[in-house]
Amino acid sequence: MAILKKDQKDQFWKDGFLIIEDAVTDEELGDLRRVFEGWVEESRKFTEDYGETLDGRPRFDLQPGHTAEVPGLRRVQSPEEVSDVYANVMRNARTVDICAELIGPALKFHHGKVNSKLPGTATKIAFHQDFPFQPMTNDDIITCLLFIDDVTLENGPLEVVPGTHKGPLYSHWHNGVFTGSVSDEVFEEHKDNIVKCTGKAGSVCLMHASLLHGSAPNLSDHSRTLYISTYYAEDSIELSPNHLPSTFTHELVRGEATGRVRCSSYDMQLPEVPKDTSFFAQQSSADAG
Repeated sequence: MAILKKDQKDQFWKDGFLIIEDAVTDEELGDLRRVFEGWVEESRKFTEDYGETLDGRPRFDLQPGHTAEVPGLRRVQSPEEVSDVYANVMRNARTVDICAELIGPALKFHHGKVNSKLPGTATKIAFHQDFPFQPMTNDDIITCLLFIDDVTLENGPLEVVPGTHKGPLYSHWHNGVFTGSVSDEVFEEHKDNIVKCTGKAGSVCLMHASLLHGSAPNLSDHSRTLYISTYYAEDSIELSPNHLPSTFTHELVRGEATGRVRCSSYDMQLPEVPKDTSFFAQQSSADAG
């Protein structure tokens, strides 16, 4: 039985994003929150990024200024590799079926991460599009931002510009540096059309990979944690190295393999594969430049 109604599908393709409540069960949500809270407690023992992912970079990314008293765990790379809870949600949650209805029926997993803005931390994300980080033969790619906490106007919600998934792919290179963000001129052009995506814990925001988006710092006393998983149509093939490779990359999570490839027409510069823990370091280069 279909989960999405026709008007919801139409809205996704018109705006480039869609918010759905109750995307996971209460049990799944509680388990995700419990595991992440354990990682936050563990992070208090460290003073720099730690752990190791498949490509040798640290798994746990700490916000500058992180301390044991005010922990700033801002990202966990590929949490599916170190948590059965996250692996189960990645494969079996209602979000996967919703994505299959939009770009399926055959669907593969691209990458996963947890992004968190803990109280007292200044993490912000400059406006960017995801597709320039992960060029593929076609752009049937959806990022699922699952709200582990309630997301409010005050705790740094996702901010999107509706309809920009239909427009140009903007350069994320500036003065020879891959900053992971669009230019100030592009932001100024679109800032009056920004929509803030809020909702209760357990909701999901489905976002097209070409949609222009960012987020502001958390100015509240409440955490804003997201489990972010990206899925793509099975008939697409990567054109540059995966920035978050894991043992789950390219796993078929819905449908059957077709042995075919489908291409769409676009033109853009290839991204820079990050050398640091995450793309936060790439975006900070824009502030330093």
